[in-house]
Amino acid sequence: MKFSKRSLAVKPSATVKVSNQAKQMQADGIDVINLGIGEPDFPTPESIDQAAIAAINSGNASFYTPASGLPALKEAISQRIKEDFDVFYTPDNISVTNGAKMALYTLMQVLVDEGDEVLIPQPGWVSYEQQIILAGATPVMVTTNDEFKVTEESLNHAVNKNTRLLIINSPQNPTGTIYSKEELTAIGNWAIMHNIVIIADDIYSSLIYNGAKYTSLIQLDDNIAAQTILVSGLSKAYSMTGWRIGYIAGAPELISKVNAMLSHATGNPAAVSQYAAIEALTGNQSMVEHMRQAFEDRLNKIYPLLQNIPGFDLPVNPRAHSISFQMLKRPLD
Repeated sequence: MKFSKRSLAVKPSATVKVSNQAKQMQADGIDVINLGIGEPDFPTPESIDQAAIAAINSGNASFYTPASGLPALKEAISQRIKEDFDVFYTPDNISVTNGAKMALYTLMQVLVDEGDEVLIPQPGWVSYEQQIILAGATPVMVTTNDEFKVTEESLNHAVNKNTRLLIINSPQNPTGTIYSKEELTAIGNWAIMHNIVIIADDIYSSLIYNGAKYTSLIQLDDNIAAQTILVSGLSKAYSMTGWRIGYIAGAPELISKVNAMLSHATGNPAAVSQYAAIEALTGNQSMVEHMRQAFEDRLNKIYPLLQNIPGFDLPVNPRAHSISFQMLKRPLD
């Protein structure tokens, strides 16, 4: 059997592999903690489950939906972005995808060609690189400073005439680092100067701990917002990893291309998941804070214990970080 060059070039997800191995070990009765993948350990809130059940019982979940998602869900996403960030996207500016991973994959298919380059801050989420390769473009790793952040200087070393996109993931996977408003403004203005589109992967924006301040690129001035494509989803904030609902918010001309691609790739996200997502976004949001607080409490308990493990060199200030402490500043001795 002959395989395509694309399939031969792509590497399986390391985080998924590690997570699957940990889950198998747990199933075998081995006491391990799974830090391989960003998955909350809370069950999906009951009100969301009940909305899905109601959609099944009514028959609403039995049929195809528009490729870009139910109008009611796109309206709910629009309103949630408005409430959380005070930025308004019309439903025509939004496309719903099978998780934020599919959103990112589709954007690469829509925005880059062979010979184009995409900048990725390092360390970064492993799938960015493979998605870029699958689109025929070239991933370019950008060095970061001691806070795991790119700067204008490091970006200037990486940019060239082939650069098309820059991915900014804040809070960042896997380090948890959060870019400040001032840092994002500098990056946004740099992107405008070089005519580079920014993909803002904000999937962890609800998981901010110990009073750390969070700003999204879309909250900056209109010129930077216009240069930015927002990607997010419901997996982390609502503990809905298995439901697979993500979304893209951007210019209508971009969304029309995304929707065309999705109409051939996935048809539509699962209808039952979309009805559950409507409840998640429009219902009582206290569950989001309940889970966030639990994660914060765990962070504050485990951080001083990790500091005492030989070989760990953790950031000095855990209050500036968000997700976890999966990244070491240097290898173990």
